[in-house]
Amino acid sequence: MNHSQFSSAQSARQALAGRLQEIRLDAGLSARGLSDAAGWHEAKTSRIEHAKQAPSDADLRAWCEVCSAAKLIPELIAELRAVNSMWLDWRRAERDGLKQLNVSVRDLYERTKQYRSYTQTMIPGLLQTSAYTTAVLRSIRDRRQISVDDVAAAVTERLERQHILREGDHRFAFILETAALRCQVGGPEVLTEQLRHLLDVMSLPAVSLGIIPTTVDRTSRWPVEDFYVFDNSQANVELVSGFLTVTHPREIAMYAETFAAFAKLAVYGPAARALIVAALDELQL
Repeated sequence: MNHSQFSSAQSARQALAGRLQEIRLDAGLSARGLSDAAGWHEAKTSRIEHAKQAPSDADLRAWCEVCSAAKLIPELIAELRAVNSMWLDWRRAERDGLKQLNVSVRDLYERTKQYRSYTQTMIPGLLQTSAYTTAVLRSIRDRRQISVDDVAAAVTERLERQHILREGDHRFAFILETAALRCQVGGPEVLTEQLRHLLDVMSLPAVSLGIIPTTVDRTSRWPVEDFYVFDNSQANVELVSGFLTVTHPREIAMYAETFAAFAKLAVYGPAARALIVAALDELQL
């Protein structure tokens, strides 16, 4: 388990486990007593209380009923589902296709006032052209062997999301590593169109686009995983096996601080345009 994944998701699991132990102790039951009454081995109770095994909905119901705390069942089940949603592997996230995954975050983007994005090698979704998005999603479909082929519908959903760049009370800050300007997804023609689109969209009043030059001294801050911060309420981190939703204030603050540090390394305005134009010139050679 990746460190970021561990620190957020695992700490939430441990908090739930600690609460279940408190409920048992408040009921005056030993681990063996609860296990016997619930009809399972004492080792299972130990694994649940040490966050080594996630309880099921049925486990929570049995736990609360044995401890005469049935009124806590709805609250604990909601907490369990919140914990489970912090880490979502791609297989589970994309089982109904790519469109539904994008639809599920529509409200998050709509309600976010301050959006911050850091990416190493890809142009972030809100800044992508139709052709670039299509190439990205087709690659994801093929690589992850997604059975539902709804790339066209998912592209439409993503492009419709981009209206928030021009409408409403939103502010957007994007930080890209220079590598993102040269990583070809879909071929040189697709990337050429994408880079020209960047030159247009970076002039929008609500958009700040920073690019970190390769010549910058990275001694204090080197590239990290791609992440996206939505106001100060959550951060999403994309990993190879899935994505993490960070909601702990301390960890959100860490991503915000990291973004601020990257922002100081980046160049903006004419200097950023010069880097994009240089990447465009290379494509014409």
